[in-house]
Amino acid sequence: MTETKLYPDSAAPINVIAKSDALGGLRAFNYPPDHPAMALWVHPESGLFARILNELTQRQVHVTKCVVVLPYAQLLPLATRLWAQSYPNGFSPRFETTANWSAALGAPSRCATDIMLDAGIDTLTAQALLQRAGLGAQQDALAAMLVQSAHQLAPLAAAAGPDGREAWAQKARLAAGLGLEPGVLAWEAAVARIAVEWAAVSSYGSDAIFSTELRGQVDCLVVVQGINPDPFALGVAAFWGNRVAVLPLAYKEVDREADSGAAASRPLQVALHACLDSEDEAQRTTACCLAHIEAGRYPLALVSSDRALTRRVRAMLEGAGVHMRDENGWKLSTSSAAARLIAMLRACAWNASTDDLLDWIKTVPTWVAHGDAIEAALRRDQVRDWRHAATSPAIGKDETLVTACAEIDALRARLKSSRVLPDWLGLLRSALQHCGLWDALLADGAGEKVLMVLHMNEAANSDWHALATSALWAQRRMDLSEFTQWVNQALEGANFKPAYPDEEQVVFLPMSQMLARPFAALVLAGCDEVRLNPNTEPPGVWTAAQREALDLPSRDVLETLVRTAWHHALQTPVCDVLWRTSDEAGETVLPSSLVQLMQMDTDTAQEGQDPRVLRQVQSTPVQPPQPVGAQLPVRHLSASAYDDLRQCPYRFFALRQLGLKTNDELESEVDKRDFGVWLHAVLGEFHEALQMHMQQGEAVDLAQRVVMIDAAAAATTASMGLPEGEFLPFAAAWPAVRTGYLNWLTTHEAEGATFTSAETSHSQALGSVSLVGRIDRIDTLIDGSVMVMDYKTESSAKTKQRVKDPLEDTQIAFYAALLPNDTLRAAYINVGEGDNKTGKVEQLNIVEARDALIDGIQADMQRIADGMPLPALGDGSACDYCQARGLCRKDFWSAP
Repeated sequence: MTETKLYPDSAAPINVIAKSDALGGLRAFNYPPDHPAMALWVHPESGLFARILNELTQRQVHVTKCVVVLPYAQLLPLATRLWAQSYPNGFSPRFETTANWSAALGAPSRCATDIMLDAGIDTLTAQALLQRAGLGAQQDALAAMLVQSAHQLAPLAAAAGPDGREAWAQKARLAAGLGLEPGVLAWEAAVARIAVEWAAVSSYGSDAIFSTELRGQVDCLVVVQGINPDPFALGVAAFWGNRVAVLPLAYKEVDREADSGAAASRPLQVALHACLDSEDEAQRTTACCLAHIEAGRYPLALVSSDRALTRRVRAMLEGAGVHMRDENGWKLSTSSAAARLIAMLRACAWNASTDDLLDWIKTVPTWVAHGDAIEAALRRDQVRDWRHAATSPAIGKDETLVTACAEIDALRARLKSSRVLPDWLGLLRSALQHCGLWDALLADGAGEKVLMVLHMNEAANSDWHALATSALWAQRRMDLSEFTQWVNQALEGANFKPAYPDEEQVVFLPMSQMLARPFAALVLAGCDEVRLNPNTEPPGVWTAAQREALDLPSRDVLETLVRTAWHHALQTPVCDVLWRTSDEAGETVLPSSLVQLMQMDTDTAQEGQDPRVLRQVQSTPVQPPQPVGAQLPVRHLSASAYDDLRQCPYRFFALRQLGLKTNDELESEVDKRDFGVWLHAVLGEFHEALQMHMQQGEAVDLAQRVVMIDAAAAATTASMGLPEGEFLPFAAAWPAVRTGYLNWLTTHEAEGATFTSAETSHSQALGSVSLVGRIDRIDTLIDGSVMVMDYKTESSAKTKQRVKDPLEDTQIAFYAALLPNDTLRAAYINVGEGDNKTGKVEQLNIVEARDALIDGIQADMQRIADGMPLPALGDGSACDYCQARGLCRKDFWSAP
């Protein structure tokens, strides 16, 4: 295999054997023996290997009878390979981690009440424990706190071993109440006590190491400590006695040499990058990675505690074709597979919205072909809640859609009622198989992990069924909402790590796992005072006194660990340190205190150059579009369409001739536009009912009219399906609107006006074009003439502005053109709140305005037919909100 040399030939390299493995060992790259990380392994006097051999020599133990427990799994392939190259003619000890060794030995039988370190299962157990402790009313609020506390105690209880766990529990019980006042912090005290008892009665996978038989097979157990102290070392030392040797991986003499510069044959290069904001930081981080790769400095370590920044950098590196290995992983709940599953559960809720169902249907192989058609039909009828989809007129016209919706509702009906968790999982599995999602999840790495975390895959069935029948929560019944919440918790508590590539160039990892790993370069991102604050509050609810008594790391210890990890990370030969100087709100952000210390050491750290390269792009002038619509003849013309033509010809071309439009959101809240639609329908129904009574010769007084109009309002609200809560502000204003309108109606009728029709559709031929429209109301006046009226819920000042210039008042003149009458009147009815708010604003010159409008329409339609361009004007308030703005590209026009 071709080797890439990262350093001069003057230093004899050690070749790290090349080939991919499940643990992601380093590949075939040459590293000099004086690399700071390599020195920790192979230094002839103070390296880990030399210290291990020294321990074995003193104990007169053969190397094959030794087990070396490393702090984390990523060191296993590196340690094995380096030992083989350092001692090619000798034997090798067995390198393990606690988890790997325990799994190989065979985990002891677990009890149903054990801490499983599984977020979903432990949450259920925590809720059951709280219920039994008399905290059932608070179990949902306290379960997460209890799980977090138990997970922090689990390593301590596991380190005590099966025989020493009771002694540990007695000490922990005394510590659990320290610093917690019974009255004020009663819940915290209760959670602490339950967490201690839960950890004490649990068994752990590492219990297999506390075996007399195993102790007789291993003559020396070497426990290697990383940066974070492992309580397992102390616990196993008490059990194994003089057979145990505890060695630090980072030997202090090596640290002193590095600090003094004695071992620095090659000076460290640290470049500091102050970025403007998060996006600038992500871009510069990516550019630094690409620059290192181009220079041959890889594998490259990328450390960042900012998840959003990491995702952004990962996306840009993927776009550049970089091979990456992610040891951090990401929340399983953020994967597309988890999103599909959660979308299905949300879609099965009884009050699921249409948008929830559409989001799910478009991911389901069984119904994805019908997704667009179902969406178009439901948007046409503005069906906001899915439970009304079956009665949608547009759905009813297509048998295929009716069948699809019926199948969807049948599946949704199966995921109802309450049942125990195993039944829920079995039902969910069959539902996924029925709709075709099961195979899609199995084919996806994240999807397979989702099924495993939820205990629905084949491999987990036997162990899962044994647990589910004996667990404290085995008989607890959950409804769909509770089950969905549990699925969310389980997926949120699990991480997904994608498969490792054969030849990675960038490795994402935590800073604490940089120790003893010989990376060629390091990019440290997110080094600001918020994301890299060494002096942070320890996680959990434990007080300082409790942490000390329980041997949990204190705030000072955690700060020391961060500083130590920072020190070792910066031993990488070439480093880039990046931070942002402002947050999303524009507030100033300072660099981390660790960075500020580096800024004072100008011999080690220098200001880094921005590795991004600016490109000169030739500007291309963009002119306003001037399409020709002659080949798109206009057959029907409405008032709003003609208003578009007068406001901006290009808008008319795009929205009316091409038929382009955006889909309205079905989940939008009720606004004033919805109130206007509702009001038009209410007044139309009221006047038709009132006309019927008057034609029968009945006198209808004001009190009866109030009852009739309220009945029309209730019927319209029900038919439109308006949510009661969202419509409440308009419903509260309705009595004042109703009173004002009825008072105006009394005055209007006293002038001799008689209601004729409401909400009627009209059409009038005008050459090759048909004028179409829907008139809100038509009245017959005392002289026999006709009055066209249009309801408005806008301010009266805006309505009066409409009629100032008759030739600019397109809407009411267009409605007048729809009627064949030669003599008529027209007015806007401004409907508002209060006794005197509703009023009539008449267009006095309606006949002249109508005739001018007809002449204008004929002339404009002829110009379009003759090939006259339809330019984008881009003037006035018409551009403030326009659906065609993204087409006309007004924001990119060249200056004249």
